[in-house]
Amino acid sequence: MKSLLSLLLILSALLSSVPALGETLSLDEMMAAEDAVMVDEALNVDAPNHAAREDFINRIIALAQQLYDAAGGKAKRAQYSGDIYVCKNFTVHLFRENCEAFRIAEYPDVPLIIPNNQKKADCAPYVYGVEWQDVPAAEGNPFYAAATFRYDEALSKEENRKAAREFLMQVRRGDYFQMAANYYYGIGAHSMIFIADYDPETDTVRWTDSNMKGKSINGERYAYVQYEAEKKIDWFVDAFCRRKYGATLYRLREDIIYAE
Repeated sequence: MKSLLSLLLILSALLSSVPALGETLSLDEMMAAEDAVMVDEALNVDAPNHAAREDFINRIIALAQQLYDAAGGKAKRAQYSGDIYVCKNFTVHLFRENCEAFRIAEYPDVPLIIPNNQKKADCAPYVYGVEWQDVPAAEGNPFYAAATFRYDEALSKEENRKAAREFLMQVRRGDYFQMAANYYYGIGAHSMIFIADYDPETDTVRWTDSNMKGKSINGERYAYVQYEAEKKIDWFVDAFCRRKYGATLYRLREDIIYAE
């Protein structure tokens, strides 16, 4: 397909540059024709087709909204390993329900997977929950760590807060977020998905998740699904900008394609 497009562009450029009988091309016309022939490079036909990647993100976010609407504001069980409303389970569920239709262009025959959280021992010297396991793309992991924050005890508190804010300013729609934090609703690991780019005008981020908020019913954990949740980024900075704590932004690779 790429070769056909290149050929058509070149033929079009050549035909448009052919002078009528008795005419000659000026220097400017010759240069314009040469530029037209080179349009294939200008178009960068080797660049990834972002439509599939955007569609993947759209499907993930749309399913989150469906689950939010279906919950109707009621808490859903999040007690057992198979409950999809546990925070990480929720984000994994959104991924797995949609990933079969997509692949990584570099590894088109490999089904996509989403990594588990890193083991506690391997997070050291930081606490559990700051990151995922490092699974290579060759094994189907379509994510990469777009940005990380780890509290640096060699820096002042103010310097760490500045770094944490700059980290969150990099949020993009579709990013998966993994943090170890001490926040208003709980302490520990939490997973969520940002549904919009960081908004510099309001200094806020928007996300979807489950089990940030919850309650106990008959000794079991029940979680609330959130969609279009929004906070100032300083709310998150207060949560994970602490000694031994941190967070990671995971982003889908640019070369997401449709599965054949």
